[in-house]
Amino acid sequence: QVQLVESGGGLVQAGGSLRLSCAASGSFSSINNMGWYRQAPGKQRDLVALISSSGTTNYADSVKGRFTISRDNAKNTVYLQMNSLKPEDTADYYCNADLWVASRLGNYWGQGTQVTVSS
Repeated sequence: QVQLVESGGGLVQAGGSLRLSCAASGSFSSINNMGWYRQAPGKQRDLVALISSSGTTNYADSVKGRFTISRDNAKNTVYLQMNSLKPEDTADYYCNADLWVASRLGNYWGQGTQVTVSS
């Protein structure tokens, strides 16, 4: 069984910073893309940032220059450093990863972690 477990969410004032972590565990042989998505109340889940196994990154325009995605392949962990947070960044943040499990590539989600930015 494969799990993605997020941590690091919380309440922060506008202009502050948070660092989210997501660790993959279970029976898988390797990880391809890893990413972060977010979903605000009443809105759809949107991509925030994506990182490939080789380290290539992509960001939503709304977070470029403020958020940084990184990964530690030895720890099967992806991070999201969020700086200069704005109230509009308030959402549930979800980790997502493509993992090779029993020779099949599957897409997996974490349970989500809440980020609240106060003005």
